[in-house]
Amino acid sequence: MSAPRADVLRTPAQRFAGLPGFDGAPRTLDALPGFEGLRMAYTDVGGDAAAGAQRTFLCLHGQPTWGWLYRGFVDPLVAAGHRVVVPDLFGFGRSDKPVDDRWYTFTRHRDALLAFVAALDLHDVCLVCQDWGGLLGLTLPPAMPDRFTALLVMNTTLATGDVALSDGFVAWRAWAATQPDLAVGRLMARACPHLSPAESAAYDAPFPDAAHKAGVRRFPQLVPERPDADGAAVSRAARDWWSREWAGDSVMVVGASDPVLGPPVMEALRRHIRGCPPPVSIAAAGHFVQEWAPDVLAAARSLIHVGARRA
Repeated sequence: MSAPRADVLRTPAQRFAGLPGFDGAPRTLDALPGFEGLRMAYTDVGGDAAAGAQRTFLCLHGQPTWGWLYRGFVDPLVAAGHRVVVPDLFGFGRSDKPVDDRWYTFTRHRDALLAFVAALDLHDVCLVCQDWGGLLGLTLPPAMPDRFTALLVMNTTLATGDVALSDGFVAWRAWAATQPDLAVGRLMARACPHLSPAESAAYDAPFPDAAHKAGVRRFPQLVPERPDADGAAVSRAARDWWSREWAGDSVMVVGASDPVLGPPVMEALRRHIRGCPPPVSIAAAGHFVQEWAPDVLAAARSLIHVGARRA
């Protein structure tokens, strides 16, 4: 495996050894078009369509997490006959981490995800998204509508630049700006009190030091808040597409205790997703609702148990 460029860090593999509930080495893409010289890591388990998989669940994480956030989703979805693909965004998880904060932009990360979906040639995709996984991920189906057939959306939004950001997010962004070496594991322990110490510590695995946290630092500042901000126009176009063109299956699950992207924000988003049923609320869950995986998957059973409908 080639070494990263001088301006890029790669977290040592041994930091990911023995993480609870997360087995196996990642797959990697080393030459995504437009991202040559960077390695994107991802998990890809279960069969493909040719082998009988019913659907591909593309699970997108946000900030400051990584693909490990979805560990509780993988085995149940594979057992139900699906393929599960979980990429780590550049700057997070086991993917390469450019050291310059300015490298991280909305458009660059969206382009990377578009290239990733195309490189794996994913079809019959259920987009599973939360936080930045939604801000970015919800703009993907309008660009490649033939690939996406379902949506499981949790605690996120479309940042269109023409709607004021929530007070909760503004406060979070201001606090995050004071944390150049954010203690990710401690933050996750506070947000998800039921995590074990080992589980909380796993969120620190990608980040040996502050130099590895350029993406963690930068992402809160990238949310478009003006109509001319990077990503705002494509997010507005996505909002229109979800309102007018989306014809797939949808489930919305909301961590009700989230002060940043909780029920009011999610209800506003639901109004722009054509045919989306009322959200399923998980009272105990906060922003990182994937940490309540059994409840989320129970709410999404209509997306998971699709065999009879497709037979």
